[in-house]
Amino acid sequence: MVNDRNSFIFRLLSTLFIILVINFFLPRMMPGDPFSTTSADEVGEDIIVMTEEQHLYYINYYGLDRPLPEQFLAYMKNLMTGNLGRSIYYKMPVSDVILLHLPWTILIVMSATVISTISGVVLGTISAKNRKKESDRIMMTGMIAFAEIPSFLLGLILLLIFSVYLRLFPLAGAVIPFANYNGPAEQILDISYHAFLPVLTLSLSQLTGVYLLTRNTLITVTTKDYIRTARAKGLGEKNVWIRHALRNALLPVVTRTGFTIGIMMGGVVLVENVFSYPGIGMTLRSAVVGRDYPLIQGILLVIAISILICNLLVDKIYGKLDPRVVI
Repeated sequence: MVNDRNSFIFRLLSTLFIILVINFFLPRMMPGDPFSTTSADEVGEDIIVMTEEQHLYYINYYGLDRPLPEQFLAYMKNLMTGNLGRSIYYKMPVSDVILLHLPWTILIVMSATVISTISGVVLGTISAKNRKKESDRIMMTGMIAFAEIPSFLLGLILLLIFSVYLRLFPLAGAVIPFANYNGPAEQILDISYHAFLPVLTLSLSQLTGVYLLTRNTLITVTTKDYIRTARAKGLGEKNVWIRHALRNALLPVVTRTGFTIGIMMGGVVLVENVFSYPGIGMTLRSAVVGRDYPLIQGILLVIAISILICNLLVDKIYGKLDPRVVI
């Protein structure tokens, strides 16, 4: 048990170190630097023309003229003290920028995860119960075809239909600018109203995976001996499906949930930019365009750690659902 725990901690720390290495070197592989930036249309500000002396001054000020190994050691040293650096683009600590935008991303990712998981399990159960029937074939064909639509394209379609043509939802933003709310309920409604389309896009993009996994797992589980035994004991079909079949079929679904959150954290970058939603996905785009190394590193690190934490939680939940699994 001790060896297994030590091995687990070693793998976790090794994974984290590899993430930190990639996180540091990846932004620096991009052409240019933060002070030879692009255009005003990309970063949303006036073009600032620097002299060569000013350019060299800022390169030196942020330590970008040092050898990469020296920069990496300084980066690791700052991380040990909880210092993620200072954003070059936003002119404020990276941690403050992330804390400002991360809650919006957490809101839509967690909401979409819950909705897609519950909907996928329900639809997968219905499809499995109606296996080989026309309704099952129609549902499965539609789901597979639907899964081929990329999340950003799906977002654009929803935006055009519900925001441009029907004008039911806003085109951009997370709240009404400069709104004066009469109470928490009104603020929650406004936030939900703006988050509806981004959440719907992320939910639909992951729905098919949960649906197929639930359907196929249930079909396999219902052929097992303990299901036949439960039916032979006279248990109602509802109890057989819920207490025996579905509970065992949920194990791989729970495992997939951790991967779903990871996939969504990657897809949220495109979705947030489609809806101009002020989460870390849209912030990451601004950081990449502006070559803001500290902010890119901070956002990618937060995303990576979030995925690791979600996977750990999934392992714990898996162990609760199946006591035979030792975590």
